[in-house]
Amino acid sequence: MLTLTRKIGQKIRIGDDIEIVVREIRGRQVRLGISAPQGLSVYREELYQQILKEKNEAAAAAGSDAEPEPDPTE
Repeated sequence: MLTLTRKIGQKIRIGDDIEIVVREIRGRQVRLGISAPQGLSVYREELYQQILKEKNEAAAAAGSDAEPEPDPTE
C-alpha cells in the first residue's frame, strides 16, 4: 500500500483520469474530492461491501429458484 502525506488543496492522481483532492481536514476527519470518468463508480468502502453482499444474496436466491440442471448420466 502506498501511504502519502498531503495538505489541503494538494492532489493525488491515479492514472490519467482519476484525481483525488484533499478538501478539508477537521481533527481526525478528512474530506476528499474525487474526479473520475462518468462511467466509473466510486463508493465508500462500507457502501461497496453492502452492494457486494446484496449481489451475492441475489445470486444465491436466483440459484436456489432456478430448476436444477438435468444429470446427463441418467
